[in-house]
Amino acid sequence: MGTNLLFFAWNRSVPGREKLSGAHFQEFVQYLGRLQQSGSIKSFDTVFLDPHGGDLNGFFLIQGETAKLDALVATEEWRIHLTRAAMHLERLGAVRGVTGEAVMERMNLWNKHIPG
Repeated sequence: MGTNLLFFAWNRSVPGREKLSGAHFQEFVQYLGRLQQSGSIKSFDTVFLDPHGGDLNGFFLIQGETAKLDALVATEEWRIHLTRAAMHLERLGAVRGVTGEAVMERMNLWNKHIPG
């Protein structure tokens, strides 16, 4: 059972590197736009959270087919973006997950394996 989304999240810019974060953010949005136009991903949403005292303040929700997401995260261009982001963002991470019908598939799998 594959995943159909990639959750790329961060806390905030490293103090003093805010301009670098802003510039890279624009480049990353353009990169995701190209991926969507080429069909490598289905869609992406950019989310900024309101201040709440936590350490998750923004994320990209990137959706696509399992195989295409597998191919995406294996590219050098993806790894370069993550490496660059690690130089100016605190607490960043990229996590695979599911949405839509795949949630029920996961829930059914989970329920099937509850002991007792």
